[in-house]
Amino acid sequence: MAARVGCEHYTRNCLLKAPCCGKLYVCRLCHDAEESHQMDRFKVEEVQCSECQTLQQAQQACQQCHVQFGEYYCDICHLFDKDKKQYHCHPCGICRIGPREKYFHCSKCNLCLAQDLQGNHKCVENVSRQNCPVCMEDIHTSRIGAHVLPCGHLLHKTCFDDMVRTSAYRCPLCMHSAWDMEYHWDQIDKEIAQSPMPTEYQDTTVKIMCNDCQAHCTVLFHVLGMKCSGCGSYNTAQDGGLIQRPQQPHPELNDNELEANAEPGQHDELE
Repeated sequence: MAARVGCEHYTRNCLLKAPCCGKLYVCRLCHDAEESHQMDRFKVEEVQCSECQTLQQAQQACQQCHVQFGEYYCDICHLFDKDKKQYHCHPCGICRIGPREKYFHCSKCNLCLAQDLQGNHKCVENVSRQNCPVCMEDIHTSRIGAHVLPCGHLLHKTCFDDMVRTSAYRCPLCMHSAWDMEYHWDQIDKEIAQSPMPTEYQDTTVKIMCNDCQAHCTVLFHVLGMKCSGCGSYNTAQDGGLIQRPQQPHPELNDNELEANAEPGQHDELE
């Protein structure tokens, strides 16, 4: 077999003729990076064989020299590539990297998700029809897998991994915790127990809003964090200034109170 035409995105033995400008590119991503417009993959009609340079109708093998353009070929997406267990998802409208049996299509999210998320994720309608909130690149048609956060929002798996590395634990869209933080909250509990606030702040409270359960509550103020009294999360935001408990007055005794409290005979001695 002839050496495959390569790019950083796909391995194939043909070039696509862009229906928009008529230029030849290995793939639509290479085209979009070079041109000021985007290629519509679904409108591709012709390809050029990289072995004999014959321009022909898009198909899996060259009609002239019979070289195979790609181990995998989709005649809807006009996708040529090496075999990665790809499959075309009709509800998604594009090809997905498989294998098919490891994924299911969630009709509400309108996206293919891993089987272990079936019945085990929060659905957000058409959630993939928006850009990744971290890198602002498309999610639905991306070659990078999507990661579903507990809140139901999506971001690229690589962007989620970057969040974990930098200890950014909140969803960029709704600020809900991006994974189970129970262990981390327990550690903050221990740190707070070992770090009492100065006397003048020990009775100080503050109003907070919890990003995890949306509760509004008033809790003791601490510089290490304010714990939601509803769900126990420290993923909270301060809602207003500090509230200091008024000090109990200690009024001085007046002359009458002094006289009433004086011991018998005390005045005689003073005189």
